[in-house]
Amino acid sequence: MDNKKINYDKLMQQEIAKLSEKKKLLLHSCCAPCSSSVLLRLRDYFDITVLYYNPNIEPLPEYEKRKKEQIRFLKEFDSSISFIDIDYENDCFKKISKGLEQENEGGARCHKCYYLRLEKTLEVASQNHFDYFATTLTVSPYKNAQIINKIGLFLEKNSPSSVLFLVSDFKKRDGYKKSIELSHEYHLYRQDYCGCLYSKNTIKN
Repeated sequence: MDNKKINYDKLMQQEIAKLSEKKKLLLHSCCAPCSSSVLLRLRDYFDITVLYYNPNIEPLPEYEKRKKEQIRFLKEFDSSISFIDIDYENDCFKKISKGLEQENEGGARCHKCYYLRLEKTLEVASQNHFDYFATTLTVSPYKNAQIINKIGLFLEKNSPSSVLFLVSDFKKRDGYKKSIELSHEYHLYRQDYCGCLYSKNTIKN
């Protein structure tokens, strides 16, 4: 992958500008706080279903806590937004992260984790006839939007389905700042580590 930075927020705005009607979007969400400003930004343009697939989150009680908070937020923020919950599949994360346990946060282990979650999102989107799939991951200043978008576009290109990847850099235009404001407004639980035990006490998400 080259080092040239692409303005994915601008590309997303251009894609949205082409829409003549609302399209069906399956949005992978890592947590309620990250989803907050993303949903606010997208709900006027898409019929959104949130997919909660985060097999990296450990331990299980933490996973369940974040999932419940996501569900609560959707009910309070906009009850028209649908929600899909699928199996925990922590073994899948352990398999792809084997040998990468000591990697720095944001390195190869994280890239494989992005791929795992986006691949599942595309799979579910294809099975349920969505027009687009996307992820909230790019709202975090600790996540590499360049890598995430390249993964999403790679998956789109190599999929037999017609589902498109909605590129994004949701932290742009004060997206991350707005997510913090909405977290306070809705009293959302904001975790102090990304998700996996390898990242615990390493990063503030």
